[in-house]
Amino acid sequence: MIVTIDKNSGYCFGVEFAIKMAEDEMEASDKLYCLGDIVHNDMEVKRLADKGLVIIDRDQLQELSDCKVLIRAHGEPPETYKMAIENNIELIDASCPVVLKLQHRVKTAFDKMEKERGQIVIYGKKGHAEVIGLTGQTLEKAIVVMEDKDLDKIDYTKPVTLFSQTTKSTKGFYELKEKIEERIKAVKGSLTEVDFNANDSICRQVSNREPQLSKFAAENDVIVFVSGKKSSNGKALYQVCKSVNPQSYFVENENELEPCWFENQGTVGICGATSTPMWLMEQVKTHIEKLEHDFAV
Repeated sequence: MIVTIDKNSGYCFGVEFAIKMAEDEMEASDKLYCLGDIVHNDMEVKRLADKGLVIIDRDQLQELSDCKVLIRAHGEPPETYKMAIENNIELIDASCPVVLKLQHRVKTAFDKMEKERGQIVIYGKKGHAEVIGLTGQTLEKAIVVMEDKDLDKIDYTKPVTLFSQTTKSTKGFYELKEKIEERIKAVKGSLTEVDFNANDSICRQVSNREPQLSKFAAENDVIVFVSGKKSSNGKALYQVCKSVNPQSYFVENENELEPCWFENQGTVGICGATSTPMWLMEQVKTHIEKLEHDFAV
């Protein structure tokens, strides 16, 4: 049995950058606060916690002062920076450059829409850390949509500017774009640039993984997708594998592997989300190879 790790899987640039910043800071200090899970992977969070990374929420941030707090790759709304100044907190800003650029674009578009009595619409998951940072650029006026029912929140008589959470599906974004266009045409009878401006703000490092993953899933008899259960990116990419290869299995770590998945199989592919560390996929690979040895014995 040949076991291969997908070379395109693992951390995206933003997550890798944030973890490196956290590790560098903790070399000089035995404690560093982090606002929210640094990555949607419990095993990586535990590894960093053992080094001194303390995960806090926004309520706990309000109680802190005179300390260092890491902002993770997802970015934060303006209120977080304001609170840090008021409480004399030094922010270690590991916001992903792609997310920071998007925040600026959303803020610029919001200022324009306010003058034109229009709306900012964000394709994303309500409550997701990145989306909180984006809606914060709009004084919480942005409309967050993910499912068809959410489209009822939009007033189609007013101008609409659409953005996307950087980690959403490209296919999903363009399907949503078409549905909004259809609704505007139904209300106004036509569609102009003034009526609707759609911005594909999905990170290509993330979206390019879908076709790469489809190819990888097709090349192997069995796929083991390794990801934290909290990762929305992980859930989406796993479905890409499953649609191509029905023998695709989602695991958080090697303890969730079932020996029967690998009996009489020739090739096993291991892949993961943008929040899955390479060391964890290596661990899963070692365990599968041990299972193969047990079959032989």
